[in-house]
Amino acid sequence: MKRYLIGGGLLLVLGCGKDDTPTVPLPGKAVLVFPAKDEACTNGKVVSEAESMIEFSWKAADNTDSYELYIRNLQTADSMMVTATTNKATATLLRSAPYAWRVVSKSSKSKETATSDTWKFYNAGQGSTSYAPFPANITAPLFAQKIGAAAGSVKLQWQGSDADNDIAGYTVCFGTDANPPVYKNDVKDMFLDMVPVSSGQKYYWSVTTKDAAGNTAGSGVYWFTVN
Repeated sequence: MKRYLIGGGLLLVLGCGKDDTPTVPLPGKAVLVFPAKDEACTNGKVVSEAESMIEFSWKAADNTDSYELYIRNLQTADSMMVTATTNKATATLLRSAPYAWRVVSKSSKSKETATSDTWKFYNAGQGSTSYAPFPANITAPLFAQKIGAAAGSVKLQWQGSDADNDIAGYTVCFGTDANPPVYKNDVKDMFLDMVPVSSGQKYYWSVTTKDAAGNTAGSGVYWFTVN
């Protein structure tokens, strides 16, 4: 800082120099490898009739020194987290159950994190030949979303998947009751157009996926409000 005397007063001149604070590299996003997306996992190590041990793996992410592996049972909604310092981690899971998993990359040099995509898989049981569908992902309207419906109708959208690739159809429940009634059966598309709604109302809806073997999986009930 420089000081100059001008007319008996003191003028302070502050330099505006270059910020030499080093840039901290952010953790990279992990790319998932195994269990494969939307497939049945059949090569886990059997622990008991009810459980098997699965080794999860992903491609190592840049600028990352630790990972958090998050696993969620799509039937029970139970979740677990496993920490790892390499690109692999093991977890003991229920057999004959669908799961979702993702990986969070972390660095000791940064408070920022990076989250991978979320994949689903079916942890196969002994002698499994048919696998229940994965619960449908509701994509629009999203949970608790406020939407406009100038035309007096909305489009319901979701995404279904199945390890066997034998989805036969969807049942959509919809209404103003928290336990919505069946609105339409045997929907072949992953959307419903022109579903009537009214302004100021709260609507509940769910999607049940059914496969060719008769197995089903429910999405859980979602809700949205109409402005």
